[in-house]
Amino acid sequence: MASPIIDFMLSRGSAPIPELREPAPGDAEIETMIRIASRVPDHGRLEPWRFIVYRGEARHRIGEELAALAEKREGPLTESRRNQELARFSRAPLVIGVVSSPKENMKIPQWEMFLSGGAAAMNLVIAANALGYKTNWITNWYSDTEEGRRILGLAPHERVVGFIHIGSFDGTVPERPRPDVASLYGDYSGPWEG
Repeated sequence: MASPIIDFMLSRGSAPIPELREPAPGDAEIETMIRIASRVPDHGRLEPWRFIVYRGEARHRIGEELAALAEKREGPLTESRRNQELARFSRAPLVIGVVSSPKENMKIPQWEMFLSGGAAAMNLVIAANALGYKTNWITNWYSDTEEGRRILGLAPHERVVGFIHIGSFDGTVPERPRPDVASLYGDYSGPWEG
């Protein structure tokens, strides 16, 4: 079963966000990654997702707004806590938000549209990795708040699928324990009996 694609998929992992650095993908590479990210199962061809590119100074402005939101929610922040929020989107040189943007449809449930967004996010990760960049996919607390989503450019009906942090990385991606694959599947044995 020797295949460069299989080897690539078996070795995929997430790099630590603070260790992602320049260079980041440029405009042409970003367009290629989004094109690949969009080639996912999409029942009804609804395109129930979109992408937001966070780069340059915008990453620092978002940090300021997230720090202010955290302080509004938690009260005065320690310097360490404030710095954590200030750096949320500036630790990596590029962050691409994958946004679930469901469409009204009588036949296709919104959970299915959200899953399509998850597939788009995974394709984005794989595309960036295939171009030689490393990635890390996170959501974080601000994804679950209406004001956090507004700050990040989402409309009220939209939800965060993930923020893909992208950059160059010289180290070795840390390996983590992986599940015992044999315990994850089995042959069908009839209806659930409880």
